Amino acid sequence: MLTSRVPAAVAALLSILRAAPALDGVRIVDGPESTNATERDIVLVGWQPGADAAVSLTQGFNAAGARTRDEEFEIACYAESRRGDKDMAIPRARVFELVGAVEAALRATDAAPTAPTLNGTVLWAHLTTGNLQQVVVEGTVAGLAFTVSCRARI
Repeated sequence: MLTSRVPAAVAALLSILRAAPALDGVRIVDGPESTNATERDIVLVGWQPGADAAVSLTQGFNAAGARTRDEEFEIACYAESRRGDKDMAIPRARVFELVGAVEAALRATDAAPTAPTLNGTVLWAHLTTGNLQQVVVEGTVAGLAFTVSCRARI
């Protein structure tokens, strides 16, 4: 019996993002990673700077009889774009392109009809929140912490 859909959903999200044409050349990372100041664009799944959890979840019985449960969870994610100059507009625009590509990858298309269900692992998933961070450290860095919210039945 399944205890949670979280492991399968995170794996499916990673797979979808790694296959997304708009994210070609962007490193998609499972969980936290040490900073690589030479890497321009990166998307991390299951990690945000300062987040309390990689995934937060709640569960409750679906109906009388206690046969199935509903699970809602939020996957913490982070996209970052680095540039070697002082023009913040460039990495800021790029990090929103990265997160836009994530959002588009979660939409159903003829080629990927199960994308919003994370390939059948959840009932639905979508991007719900974001927080922009900007710093100047050996060039400009824009980061966008965002959340992929999911609902599943177990």
